[in-house]
Amino acid sequence: MPYREIALPKALLFLEPGPLTLITTFDGQKNNVMTISWIMPIDFDGGAVMATGPWNYSFEALRKSKECVVCIPAQEMLETAVKIGDVSGAECDKFAHFHLRALPAKTVKAPLIAGCQACLECKVERIIKEYGFVVLRVKRIVADKSKATGRLWHARGDGTFTLDGSRRNLRRLMKDKLPPGL
Repeated sequence: MPYREIALPKALLFLEPGPLTLITTFDGQKNNVMTISWIMPIDFDGGAVMATGPWNYSFEALRKSKECVVCIPAQEMLETAVKIGDVSGAECDKFAHFHLRALPAKTVKAPLIAGCQACLECKVERIIKEYGFVVLRVKRIVADKSKATGRLWHARGDGTFTLDGSRRNLRRLMKDKLPPGL
C-alpha cells in the first residue's frame, strides 16, 4: 500500500488527543464554560494537561483562580458543547444562554454541569505559556451513572466528531503496568 504525503496542518486529524470536554471556571463573580478537545492524562495520579491560552475568555479566571472543573458531556450534549465553544463568555452568560444547570463542587469554586457523564474538579499546577499548556491535578471526580456510558465524543479537528465505538479488554496483557485499583 503506497503512502501519499499529506499537508502538515492535517497532522491534528491523526493526533487529536482527548475527549471533547466542557471546562468550567469561576472568576469571583460569574461562572463560565469553554469547550476544549485538547486535553489528555499525563500520569496515573490525576495529572492532566490541556491546551488553552489568553485567546479564551475563561483563561484569565483559570489563571487567577488556579482551578476549574473538567466536565465530560453526555452523548446528547454534543451540539450544545460545540455551540458553547463558538461563543465568548465576554459576550454572554453561557450558563443562562445554553440553559446549563450549575451544581456546586466540593474542592473548587467552579461549578459542575448537570447532565454530564462525569465532572473532574481540578487545581492548576502549572501554566506553560510557550505552548499554552495548563497542567491540572484532579482532586475529586463525580459521575452520573445514568449518563456515564463510557463512550466519549472526540473532535477530529476538521469540524467533525466521532463517538467511541466498541471496547476490547486487554487488561491481562497490561496487568504489570496498571496501578492498583485501576
